[in-house]
Amino acid sequence: MILATDRLALREWRDDDRAPFAAMSADPEVMKFIRALPTREACDQWIDFQIAHQAEHGFCFWVVESRATGAFLGATGLFRVFFDAPFTPAVEIGWRLARATWGQGIATEAARAALDFGFDKLNLDQIVAYAAPANAASQKVMRKLGMIRDEVSDFDHPRVEEGSPLRRQVMYRLARQAWVDASR
Repeated sequence: MILATDRLALREWRDDDRAPFAAMSADPEVMKFIRALPTREACDQWIDFQIAHQAEHGFCFWVVESRATGAFLGATGLFRVFFDAPFTPAVEIGWRLARATWGQGIATEAARAALDFGFDKLNLDQIVAYAAPANAASQKVMRKLGMIRDEVSDFDHPRVEEGSPLRRQVMYRLARQAWVDASR
């Protein structure tokens, strides 16, 4: 499966994606607001989890690559939230991109393709996104996508240790109808 935009392809994972994903995940700036993947083994497990999610649900955080060069740029996609929270069950959208891609609109372009897939192919009623309060860049992407801040639904991430600045998460939502209305 491949989702294509003018500049990007979102596709399933291959073994040759493991090294560039691990290299990207070793960049402290990339991981500043994301739970760490401190070893190559942890990175490989994350990829294996995405592959299994794709097999079970038909979507995951896909590889984002340049259509012009085939270069690995990161990962963007959809994922079923698998922890208990007041807003679950839910499907989230997220992105993790190499620092060299920042400031080029790659996250927004890739996320729009994932939202199209979620609303048009999966017929989802809503897609959520969340980020650490200090992650202004991701929140800016969420707003560009038309997502609406839902302060009442902010939460403490149950998989992040207490005391971590990543534990508190701010919530954004996008309803299918809002996406349809904005796409007209």
